Amino acid sequence: MNSGDAWVEGPNGERFWGRFGAAGLLVHDRLRGILLQHRADWSHFGGTWGLPGGARHEGESAIDGALREAHEEADVPADAVSVLFTSTLDLGFWSYTTVVAELQRPFEARMADPESIELRWVPVQEITELPLHPGFAQSWPELRARLIGLTD
Repeated sequence: MNSGDAWVEGPNGERFWGRFGAAGLLVHDRLRGILLQHRADWSHFGGTWGLPGGARHEGESAIDGALREAHEEADVPADAVSVLFTSTLDLGFWSYTTVVAELQRPFEARMADPESIELRWVPVQEITELPLHPGFAQSWPELRARLIGLTD
């Protein structure tokens, strides 16, 4: 597959990472919360907290892309999670899909590449106390409501 690692420029000059769109993995552990990534300072919106994820490859599904990226960045084993649902922001020229998954077996996340300052399991009720990536901050209320509705 061709890598999607490149910027896409929108009609108003805004830039988005991923020639074929991007995807991130929201992993929920009923005991520990949500796995978040403190983004490296040099990255887009560096210093904020978000989901492990990134550019999709050409022809790669959002689910496969999110699982691949989460493994590359946080060593998330694909067989340790079960996908619950997806949520897509589609701008026409670029899209981002959040893949929401429930933990099926415990694992310890580890920084597997230089894109993270830290990885942390954050209790659901404490997510908004962190400086969040703007895209994640905007989508979190709806994602949280859907997740809580499925896991209660």
